[in-house]
Amino acid sequence: MTTTAVKKQGPAAVAPEPTVGSHVRNYVSRVRGGDIGALPAVLGLIVLCAVFAVMRPSFLTAGNFANLFTQGAAITLIAMGLVFVLLLGEIDLSAGFASGVCAAVLANVVTVLGYPWYVAVLAAIATGVMIGTVLGVLVAKVGIPSFVVTLAGFLAFQGIVLMLMKEGANISVRDATLVAIANRNLPPTLGWALTAAAVLGYAAVQLLRHRNRVARGLLTDPLAVVAARIGTLAVVLGVAVYILNLERSRNVLFTSLRGVPIVVPIIAVLLVVWTFVLQRTSYGRHVYAVGGNKEAARRAGVNVDRIRISVFVICSSMAAVGGIVAASRANSVDPNTGGSNVLLYAVGAAVIGGTSLFGGKGRVLDAVLGGAVVAVIDNGMGLMGYSSGVKYVVTGVVLLLAASVDALSRRRSAASGSR
Repeated sequence: MTTTAVKKQGPAAVAPEPTVGSHVRNYVSRVRGGDIGALPAVLGLIVLCAVFAVMRPSFLTAGNFANLFTQGAAITLIAMGLVFVLLLGEIDLSAGFASGVCAAVLANVVTVLGYPWYVAVLAAIATGVMIGTVLGVLVAKVGIPSFVVTLAGFLAFQGIVLMLMKEGANISVRDATLVAIANRNLPPTLGWALTAAAVLGYAAVQLLRHRNRVARGLLTDPLAVVAARIGTLAVVLGVAVYILNLERSRNVLFTSLRGVPIVVPIIAVLLVVWTFVLQRTSYGRHVYAVGGNKEAARRAGVNVDRIRISVFVICSSMAAVGGIVAASRANSVDPNTGGSNVLLYAVGAAVIGGTSLFGGKGRVLDAVLGGAVVAVIDNGMGLMGYSSGVKYVVTGVVLLLAASVDALSRRRSAASGSR
């Protein structure tokens, strides 16, 4: 019988930290393999801003910059909820009018019934939760395709809005707190304080994650790349806050318009919360698992039906938040709230930002980037005097390009063995 010498194993080897060059090469390799992420949306946003800035210099004014945030806020919030549904390869065609129903509930509670603003907000969000639960149960438990269920919701919710608005009435929203959401600004000092807190918080998270991965011997991004991300965020936020803190009023003697719109930190907080849910919790991992392969997720012990119901609840709840912001911006609610192009723009924002229509790929940040693209197109072409028809055509072409890029990237990923 032969004996084999066994070498005593020492402590686990620490993985060497990659260099910046290797990090860049890996990123280029991933892009060539079809993992392009939000790159098209970022490049498209830069190109659009450059084109509109050259063709219409007023696009770069502080006033117009602030308008971009308020114009795209409701669409972006609804798109953030749609990302969850799209991650499962499902669709919610009722999200636009669901936001209208929730806005109508808000207006009736605060104006007609005279309850405080916080009661109205809770009622609107509770309505969104109820709508999402009904839709999710019909899809997950009854087995009706989401396209059919939400198309029925699209039609039914229009009728509910009409009934809540007394067949065409317009209900004003005069509560100061609600109106402030989309029409008031933070004090300049508070804007800078929140910016500093955001940058410091992001830096702490990135550096802590880097340290933990190094301590565990896991591959991590070079420290220089981490520092570059933190620096980029600091510069982008700093420039944005500086511009928004400039005086935007044309008559300073009577009124002053300075500061970050209140709706911006609301979007930022929701972005952080939902990003944490998707990327740092077991629930988020289950969402991606179900979106990638529903049957494999089921065999792995994931409660697929519960996940499917929950994403519709999140989607309709975010539609309620979008409806609240829309009601605030218009200072009223009417039968068209949530209708027209709201749904189309919201779905377009999620897809343009990089969320796949096939499921399994996407981030909440995609909705913000896509919402920015949609807002820039709508705003820039409006400044140039183009009609609504032309804006719809251009937005449709951009959406088609985004969907084409998604399909081609998935084909490239399949060919390279990434999926």
